[in-house]
Amino acid sequence: MGTAVNSGNATKNENSISFPVTGMTCAACQARVQRALAAEPGVIDASVNLLTNTAAVRYDAGTIVPQRLIEAVRATGYDAELPRADENPLLADSGQGSAEAGEASSLAIKATASVAAGAVAMLLSMPFMGDPRLNYVLLALTTAILIWAGRDIYRRAWKAVLHRTADMNTLIALGTGSAFIYSVVATVAPGLFTRNSIAPDVYYEAVMFILGLVLAGRAIEARARRKTSAALRKLVTLLPPVARVEQGDAWIEKPLAEVRSGETVVVRPGERIPVDGVVIGGGSEVDESMLTGEPLPVAKGEGDAVVGGTVNTTGALRYRATSVGANSVLARIVKLMHEAQGSRAPIQRLADRVSAVFVPAVVAIAIATFLAWYFLADTAALPRAIAAAVSVLIIACPCAMGLAVPTAVMVATGRGAGLGLLIKGGETLQRAGDVDTVVLDKTGTVTEGSPRVARVIRLASSDESEILRTAASVERHSEHPVGAAVVRAAIEQNISLEAVSNFRSLTGSGVTGTIREHEVAVGNVQLMRNLEIDVDVVVKSAATELQDGASGLYVAVDGRVVGLIVVSDSVRASAREAVQKLEELGLDVVLLTGDRKSTAEAVAKETGIARVVAEVLPQEKVEEIRRLQAMNRVVAMVGDGINDAPALAQADVGISMAKGTDIAIEASDIALMRSDLRGVPAAISLSRQTMKTMKQNLFWAFVYNVIGIPIAAGVLYPVTGLMLSPIIASAAMALSSVSVVTNSLRLRRARLA
Repeated sequence: MGTAVNSGNATKNENSISFPVTGMTCAACQARVQRALAAEPGVIDASVNLLTNTAAVRYDAGTIVPQRLIEAVRATGYDAELPRADENPLLADSGQGSAEAGEASSLAIKATASVAAGAVAMLLSMPFMGDPRLNYVLLALTTAILIWAGRDIYRRAWKAVLHRTADMNTLIALGTGSAFIYSVVATVAPGLFTRNSIAPDVYYEAVMFILGLVLAGRAIEARARRKTSAALRKLVTLLPPVARVEQGDAWIEKPLAEVRSGETVVVRPGERIPVDGVVIGGGSEVDESMLTGEPLPVAKGEGDAVVGGTVNTTGALRYRATSVGANSVLARIVKLMHEAQGSRAPIQRLADRVSAVFVPAVVAIAIATFLAWYFLADTAALPRAIAAAVSVLIIACPCAMGLAVPTAVMVATGRGAGLGLLIKGGETLQRAGDVDTVVLDKTGTVTEGSPRVARVIRLASSDESEILRTAASVERHSEHPVGAAVVRAAIEQNISLEAVSNFRSLTGSGVTGTIREHEVAVGNVQLMRNLEIDVDVVVKSAATELQDGASGLYVAVDGRVVGLIVVSDSVRASAREAVQKLEELGLDVVLLTGDRKSTAEAVAKETGIARVVAEVLPQEKVEEIRRLQAMNRVVAMVGDGINDAPALAQADVGISMAKGTDIAIEASDIALMRSDLRGVPAAISLSRQTMKTMKQNLFWAFVYNVIGIPIAAGVLYPVTGLMLSPIIASAAMALSSVSVVTNSLRLRRARLA
């Protein structure tokens, strides 16, 4: 997989699309499709993935339409089609998995038959060598194998010729085709050879063995590639085929595709929840481990959200379906994983450049090898020249280079999903592996993000209930967890809330609004000072109340502070261990928060964080990230709220916490699906091991070709007197691709921090 970028910048009409491409078999195929897409006017960025057989394109919708992209792919000799607008990625992936299994099985059968035919030919050749009748029998057998088992290889090679290109199939077709044609001439007209003192030897068994070993390599590779996407297919199989839906006074079973938003669904104990929804009756505990990796079931009652694919454990639930089909949480996760596994890592670019010229270069080397042997060999020049040229064509393997990075990306993103980490692509994996500084937000990241009101302090004539009523009335329009705690406290005390007009959320400071013509402000000291409200005396008197990590919300009415709401938020149980693991990985950890310095320092002390930057606004968080980057630090930012989104976007790697806002998740590169900070060192550790695997794969893919091609050409013959058999060359070629995929699969069992 790789990326090509067309000249030009993104525009306001920028759009993106991903679609399947069929017929690609090697890195040269991928490079050709990629170049064709990137060359289209209006294409901003094109990425083609050999492993997933997909193309992802960013384009200017005002310049080019998606159908033109499909035509560009077809013009290169491959096929593509646009996805349907309403296509459910869950259903699409299920069908793809079946097709992959069928392809691997078909390749295995053809490989077995070809190798078996080659073995039979070899056994028959021993007692009857040189018998013309045997040569005709072998000609018939080889022809049948070529037509049946090798049909796709020769068809694709011919299609490449028609489009004036070359790929892996071209090399195999040239190698086996030249050996086959030589053998046919030796069978039909042996006199042409004997008159020139050349033995009319045939290579039928070599042709069949080569085809068999090439197909065996592709079959093993196809099976291994299926394993790389096992995590994705596991997600797809989580949904039950039907849902039990209320219809009048009865319950009927409906296929999932027919369930509509707003319908009432019932789930019994032990059943999987079929679609997303909100509980309207009953109570139970739901196993959400597939979504979050959290092993303990989560209690669900009226008003709680449930997610399709999770398991209802103890009680019966009635719920109203909300997001169905392509809009469901599981479908969005699968779509995100598809995009991640189809994305590029920058380290792939070198392989892309080599792949673009690889096949023509190998053909040129094969021709040079043939000529060198033909004119320089002292005896049997023609057979040796053909054998050496065929070996060069067969041993060359651009596939290994094309698979080196995408296989590692696919396995790593699948492993991450199993751990509750949604990693948004190969570039993220590469950047995360280079991270040396981790910046943590406080509220909702290091702390639970579920603060509670500890006490309400009256600072003016208003009573405590009135202060809470005023604050909660304004805060109910805010998404901040501290605001939610204030509203929750008011509801628990049966305090009725009032209508608010002119509501404003001042990110990082607080909220303002108008209640019955009174101007109300609720927030931190910074907000009060920005509004020119005298708060200094109050801050000094409240210092003793705001200890042990507690935060204070000042409530002002008509320019005068009337109360202080003390809010406390407990530190996550996993926070200290996560910080320790990050430091063990050699990372610097910084606590960055808009909260008071004393509160931040108390939290830092409890979690073992040495450096604290407190009382900063969202834009100042961005400035702190930039300051670290200016010191040549590679920064990961971990946060969960709207106020963290700019810093998440500025950081080299943005990591959003579970239950974070949609904006924070959108701005991040890695999303933690469970509220456990230990996912951060796990993600960085996985990224480092993935980068190590990518480098190993690329090294062996390049070294294999750099060493294998000269040996096949015969550079060792003057020293050893030995030449590489085309059969051995085909086995080595098959092994190179399989070794790359197998090495990537080790990431599934890699030990992480």
